[in-house]
Amino acid sequence: MQLGFYFDQSRCSNCLTCVVACKDWHDIPAGPVSWRRVVTLEEGRYPDLSVSFLSIACHHCEDAPCVSACPVEAIIKRETDGIVVADSEKCLGQDSCGDCIKACPYGAIQFAEESDAKIQKCDLCLERWAEGKKPVCVESCPMRALDAGFLNELKSKHETVTEVRGFEVINGTSPSIVFKRKG
Repeated sequence: MQLGFYFDQSRCSNCLTCVVACKDWHDIPAGPVSWRRVVTLEEGRYPDLSVSFLSIACHHCEDAPCVSACPVEAIIKRETDGIVVADSEKCLGQDSCGDCIKACPYGAIQFAEESDAKIQKCDLCLERWAEGKKPVCVESCPMRALDAGFLNELKSKHETVTEVRGFEVINGTSPSIVFKRKG
């Protein structure tokens, strides 16, 4: 069984509550590191403009290229639920290695700005799942644009597609995220 995310592109208002809640919950200091990001997508020309948003984090890919790229097994994919977990204690650091950041086609791997920073990434709020709670980004979203759960349940619960404006599946990765498109 694979855990993953659902994102409803038609509901997101770019309020960034998911980003702030994630940073707060995981004690990530202000700065460039964000385990969850919201991308603004603009199309068209005035007066026919379209703006949509894309809230993304680690996609806990079925075949996560970051896992095979790590030479010290600091990144693993859990067999029980498919969550891709990083162990910063094992990580060689960005200055010494950085293979994982090069391997991830979705930009989910993060390193702080300090010298030889260690890996950081979304872990789908493992400790919250253990308590029977959903990830903090999901529970904090005022527009209810995010959900998380087992992929088969998300697909049956929501109208879903695997690609939306601003997100393309990279061959062979099988990201664990489904979407509802904006109009």
